[in-house]
Amino acid sequence: MDTFDYVIIGSGAAGAIVANRLSNALKECSICVLEAGPAMSNLYSRIPAAFSKNLQNKNLMWQFQSTPTDQLNGRSVYLPQGKLQGGSTSINGLVYNRGQAADYDHWQSLGNDGWGYRDVLPYFRRSENRIATVTVPDNDADSGTDDTANDDPAKDEIEAESSGLSQYRGSYGPLHVSDPDVLHPVCDAFIDTVAAYGVPMHNDYNGASQRGTGYYQRTIFKGKRVSTATAFIEPVKNNTNLTLQSEVQVKRILFENKRAIGVETVGGRKVFAKREVICSAGTVNTTRILQLSGIGPGSLLQNFGLPVVHELAGVGENFQDHYFVRVAARMKTGTPSLNLQSRGLGLIKQVLRWQLSKPSILSYSPSIAYAFLNSSDLNDGTPDLQFVFTPGSYKPGKVYVLDNFAAATCGFTQQRPESTGYIRISGTDPNDAPVVQPNYLEHETDRLTVVRGLKLCRTFLQSGDLGDLYDTEEVPGSDVQSDDQLLQYARETGNTGYHLCGTCTMGPRSNPMTVVGPDLKVHGLEGLRVVDASVMPRVTSSNTCAASMMIGEKGADMIIADFSTR
Repeated sequence: MDTFDYVIIGSGAAGAIVANRLSNALKECSICVLEAGPAMSNLYSRIPAAFSKNLQNKNLMWQFQSTPTDQLNGRSVYLPQGKLQGGSTSINGLVYNRGQAADYDHWQSLGNDGWGYRDVLPYFRRSENRIATVTVPDNDADSGTDDTANDDPAKDEIEAESSGLSQYRGSYGPLHVSDPDVLHPVCDAFIDTVAAYGVPMHNDYNGASQRGTGYYQRTIFKGKRVSTATAFIEPVKNNTNLTLQSEVQVKRILFENKRAIGVETVGGRKVFAKREVICSAGTVNTTRILQLSGIGPGSLLQNFGLPVVHELAGVGENFQDHYFVRVAARMKTGTPSLNLQSRGLGLIKQVLRWQLSKPSILSYSPSIAYAFLNSSDLNDGTPDLQFVFTPGSYKPGKVYVLDNFAAATCGFTQQRPESTGYIRISGTDPNDAPVVQPNYLEHETDRLTVVRGLKLCRTFLQSGDLGDLYDTEEVPGSDVQSDDQLLQYARETGNTGYHLCGTCTMGPRSNPMTVVGPDLKVHGLEGLRVVDASVMPRVTSSNTCAASMMIGEKGADMIIADFSTR
């Protein structure tokens, strides 16, 4: 009963998609998905604006911490990752952002044939159902919105062709991607201000060009979160060839010589795979499982008395994440702000609207407006900064607790950080906290870029239409002015972008620091693939969720193709 054709470790951004595609395409095969967390999320997971309520929930989150470094003044950064069906797609900030075409062309240039932008674009489109949401101003929200703009596929395809949507975007996938159904006047002011500096306004940073400013696209439909659990697991959960097992943590992968034959769980149970074991546990856990299985740097494994099943020096190396820094400002009295809209009777009204599937601030994602631009040349150049704007602010030192005055926050991440780190086991117990070291700001380029980003945040908040609403700066504060002071502020307050990737780098076997080939098979082993964000050769110039789902789609296609040719 514990033998299947395919065993998938993890049901997150990539794993859920692999499970869906294999179950539907390989009817004669049995597929088992082992998820360390629970099968279902809670109400907070369905309410977009309430995403932060789960960040400290140990039942739904892996509670990882980065290792302190001098660059962050000895500070550790909390690195939560989803621990439930859907993984981080069930608890994240809901932004749908593919990154730049150059990201994937760069992957291909590193020896990963078939991973250029033209190759991966069809997989982005396959997952996606792009919703042409009709937005309304926040002060006229009662007029409603049309969240079912593509209920008529034939009409949709005509509209897509005429708009160029079909070239870059998908209309028939299970993952709904929408625009905000409510416009916010302070976000409008931010967009107008950034545009005045020569950054174009446009509606689709996932299309021909990322550069520009506007409203973020989100995985939200009818005001509720869309995760890979709801979009990909839910439709196939009753398939007779699919077995979903939750609250089952995998300890290690089992081998017969150099072939993966199954897994052993934390409870000692063994689940066997006749064809393949597919590791989609997320960057930290995939690395931990491989190392505990005897796959990784030989010296590390031997230090803990683990038998070296297969030495691969790159397992755990090339770790990257985006580093997020913000500037918050107090706005003039009377300025619309989520800080005030989410209190008292106003909040009750918004809750009622959300329950009726009407436009509500509860259907906002935490990142509302964006700007992608080049920090050295606002009028041109490839974006190197991703800005996030929200008409609200959080109390210093608190986990997403809103201030009680009108405010706005402008934050950013450097899209292509040069700093890399590592992830390593700290013991042989699968529950031992791993060593997670992103090495934020280790590279000089990253330090220079973060200072430029902070200066631009201030520029946008204090000028143009947004400047008309500006009162004073809350953080870092007017006493922080020099480059050294700004860098010190970034070191003391920056946070994770939640975009952990790269520790099982994809590349040719001739490169000793790569872990999987372009087919996602682990070098030197049989029956084992890694299909998640850990295979990214370099972090994308974007949130990594969309790219992880693409990896799931492409990985599933390769698994199915291998089965068909046997």
